Amino acid sequence: MTHNHSFVGQKIKGLRETKNLTVEEIAERSGLSVEQIAAIESDENLPSLGPLIKVARALGVRLGTFMDDNDALGPVVCRAADRASEERSISFSNGDVQARRNMVYHSLARQKAGRHMEPFVIDIEPNEERDFQLSAHEGEEFIYVLEGELEIAYGKEVYSLKAGDSIYYDSIVKHHVHGAAGKSGKILAVVYIPF
Repeated sequence: MTHNHSFVGQKIKGLRETKNLTVEEIAERSGLSVEQIAAIESDENLPSLGPLIKVARALGVRLGTFMDDNDALGPVVCRAADRASEERSISFSNGDVQARRNMVYHSLARQKAGRHMEPFVIDIEPNEERDFQLSAHEGEEFIYVLEGELEIAYGKEVYSLKAGDSIYYDSIVKHHVHGAAGKSGKILAVVYIPF
């Protein structure tokens, strides 16, 4: 299954150009390398949330801006049937170099303007690789396991979770969410990023 995420790189590039910023300026503001920014904009590699949050901060926008379609001020309903047929799912890589992809994000509120939380349903694909690159960013995350088994590396600890389990943590601590060895899963994740 392939997932189209080319709109994210295009949106980042468009925002950068609208603000008359160079790739070098975004790299400096975000603490990422020029190569990382260029790879994100050209859709060579969509990294984990941590680097994207740094790019959002460097641009002065919410993380959700990269996935937004419309700006609804009232409630936003996301139907399961719409999400299932959605072409705007995003697949993030586990590391900036090898571009392994194991998580497919389905936004649940991309039409909601001014939101402070980013809710997602995330499909976690099996991955035998255990050498994960942990990332950190400002904010908090809540994860509820809908299906399967997963592990969350958090600081020096690893938490195993099964369907029905949940975890809430501070995102400033280095972390990584992945399936248990060879296992897939589906989670509801809500990410709060102060702006």
